[in-house]
Amino acid sequence: MGIVIAISVATLIALVVLWPDGSGGSELKLGAATHTEKGKIEKIEAVDCTMALENAECQKAYVRMKSGPEEGDLVSVDVTNRGDNSVFGVGDTVKVASFSNAGGPEVHSIIDFERKPPMLLLAVAFCLLVIVFGRLRGAMSLVGLALSLGIVLVFVIPAILDHKPPLAVALAGAMAVMLVTIALAHGVGPKSIAAILGTSLSLLLVCLLAVAFTHAANLTGYSSEEASLLSAGDANISISGLVVAGIVIGALGVLDDVTVSQASTVIALRAANPRLGTRELYRRAIDVGRDHVSATVNTLVLAYVGSSLPLLLILGSGQLGFTDAVNMEVVAKEIVATLVGSIGLIAAVPITTILAALLAGSLHRGELLVAASGGGHHHH
Repeated sequence: MGIVIAISVATLIALVVLWPDGSGGSELKLGAATHTEKGKIEKIEAVDCTMALENAECQKAYVRMKSGPEEGDLVSVDVTNRGDNSVFGVGDTVKVASFSNAGGPEVHSIIDFERKPPMLLLAVAFCLLVIVFGRLRGAMSLVGLALSLGIVLVFVIPAILDHKPPLAVALAGAMAVMLVTIALAHGVGPKSIAAILGTSLSLLLVCLLAVAFTHAANLTGYSSEEASLLSAGDANISISGLVVAGIVIGALGVLDDVTVSQASTVIALRAANPRLGTRELYRRAIDVGRDHVSATVNTLVLAYVGSSLPLLLILGSGQLGFTDAVNMEVVAKEIVATLVGSIGLIAAVPITTILAALLAGSLHRGELLVAASGGGHHHH
């Protein structure tokens, strides 16, 4: 428990030291933000294009404004569709921006779809399902999720924009998220202590590997448009540092799942048979861990593949050979992230299992039953 307290204090100190204070100048120079209002498309008609555009169709959309100073008004917007697929249709709810021409009439432009209602509906459905199936523990995990997002939005992003070292910020933020989520969802018993220690050691390993192989593979981080935009807005932000920070935060999501499961397995085995020694506990629990790792590594890889599907389609078109494709930074970055995360994940299993086995060996029968009934989840 003393080590966990030390980790918690060190994390708190890191948060205080790295907390954004605005001294680095956290404003990105990306131009003026575009203010939009909500509207609904009532009619679309084809019009002649004012400029010659290849494979394009010009339309005029009539949008009924649903918010802002022009609420209730019908405004016209020029829309250009490329190819056979029309992007906007009658009945779509969209975001409309207004631009004032010097001395001329106000011009309206459709910026994007209005996506908040379906996203809110999905979020509410998710929260209800978590609470119905997880009950109190599910509700506490939602609180943990909210606090995790809060740490990212209030600390991690502003601190990086404030020119604090991205790796230090990511590690401090990840440790804070881990401590909050494990403590809220599983309490502060022996299972949580083993999971916190296992996750902390594995995160440090992920950090070291991410730094080493980002440098060795010369991953600059400039393979995405967002990185170039960030660099243009603020030249002092470390883009390569963001790559490492992303790997660390991404790995945390699966690490705490594995470590809690392993600690829970060890405690449950010892509660079921208190005569099991540390070595036998480790041997039995590691078998469960192997199954869990194989499933979770697959999850990790498929998550990266799913997020990179458009890119993989381009690479699979046959224009590039496999070795050339893998050598491209945009692909190499995902491969390094997947492999570093997977190595950290695999290392977390024996580390957490041995720590949990040592802790379980020091518990009395009553403490074991309390720890085992504290829950945790298993993967078979």
